[in-house]
Amino acid sequence: MKNSSPFALSAVALLALAACNNKPEVVDSRSPDPMASQLANAAPSEPPPSIETSVSFRCQPGNTLLFVDFFKGGKMAALREKKDSMKSILLNAPEAGQAYVAEGGYKLEGNAKSAKITLADGTAHTCKA
Repeated sequence: MKNSSPFALSAVALLALAACNNKPEVVDSRSPDPMASQLANAAPSEPPPSIETSVSFRCQPGNTLLFVDFFKGGKMAALREKKDSMKSILLNAPEAGQAYVAEGGYKLEGNAKSAKITLADGTAHTCKA
């Protein structure tokens, strides 16, 4: 019986592996995304602005407290009537420096130091931080 040399065995193994140069077939049970091309060609989206200042206002009449988060860019503010309330009213301004408004009659005029805030019930509050 004749012994095969290690060189010959490795050459046969390399030849067998060379035949496996094909890429494996990818099988996916999901259907293709119908919006894939639209999403690939869509313009990049802009993230929402971050909070610039959170203010607790003391307001008259009634010595009430109102809480406002002012967002960067000066075009958006979030109003809460209670400090720990999860419900906030999002107010928007057409341009920075103009009054913030929201549906229901909400209006905020001013800045993080002093503001005039009108609530949905029509009451106007003069507020200071």
